[in-house]
Amino acid sequence: MKTDFDLKNIIRPTIKALKPYSSARDEFQGVTDAMVFLDANENPFENGVNRYPDPQQGALKSILSEIKGIPSNQILLGNGSDEVLDLIFRAFCEPNQDNVIILPPTYGMYEVLANLNAIAIKKVNLDADFQPKVEEILNSADTNSKVLFICSPNNPSGNSFTPEAIEGMVSNFKGIVVIDEAYIDFSNETSWISKLDQYPNLIVTQTLSKAYAMAGIRLGLCFASAEIIKVLNTIKPPYNINQLTQKKAMELLNIKDLTSNQIKDILKERSALILELQSINYILKIYPSDANFVLVKVDDATMRYNQLIEKGIVIRNRTTQPGCENTLRLTVGTSKENKILIDTLKSI
Repeated sequence: MKTDFDLKNIIRPTIKALKPYSSARDEFQGVTDAMVFLDANENPFENGVNRYPDPQQGALKSILSEIKGIPSNQILLGNGSDEVLDLIFRAFCEPNQDNVIILPPTYGMYEVLANLNAIAIKKVNLDADFQPKVEEILNSADTNSKVLFICSPNNPSGNSFTPEAIEGMVSNFKGIVVIDEAYIDFSNETSWISKLDQYPNLIVTQTLSKAYAMAGIRLGLCFASAEIIKVLNTIKPPYNINQLTQKKAMELLNIKDLTSNQIKDILKERSALILELQSINYILKIYPSDANFVLVKVDDATMRYNQLIEKGIVIRNRTTQPGCENTLRLTVGTSKENKILIDTLKSI
């Protein structure tokens, strides 16, 4: 339990003073088909998308609230998780003054967004087992360290951080802690959304792009205290989630057992893939994975990557990342795709 956190001390002064834009649909609630809408300067000819979408995504949030066990007022939706992350930077980090802490090797957009928002970056590399060095991370923070980004299960290593390590960081970091759980559905670890009430400085991000198979509609999920969500809603674009995205997400989320069955298949294929990878002599190490991908160490990552490209197989070369020399990241595909990958790896 964290009791020494005051959100007012973290919010940028300009954001505190900001009066959010109020869209036509924000001002009127209770939309029904029987209403005549002449408030938003829309084209009146009905084609399914001529009206602005619900700016607060009420129906979609209601479904997600039931799935995740989190009240709707503790959910923010973004145009992909990248928009959610960008909103966090803009809400809490003063340009050319504040800094954030990241834990390489990690998701590259944290650094991109920091640079985009003129925020300094402190890097504390993970240890040899891709676990966070908690004491070093906390010691690296200063009074201008506003956000700590934790990716667990981690991309590109694939492993989950220990609950003890994460708790040590969430409990003791003075600013906002963002736990990026893009791959949590493939892990046996419990999501940290269950502990939002214990840690008022905690933000958990997830996505519908991975386990939910909706990468094409770009829908990111953010879970936090109602107070933090209110701040982020203040600065989000008024209609950031389009009508087609909301409709498709609700359609797929309402198909019973669709996601759970696909996750089971992916986990089964992941195990089979790892078993086959063990027989390839130039694969020197297979790292533990709690995600829908496997990181492997090879003799020459760039050479092997180019050989696979020549065979029409696209993977990810992660050799430039800290602690990832000569590593390749292999996404778990269908049974057919994985067989093609294994047969090709064995042939080169």
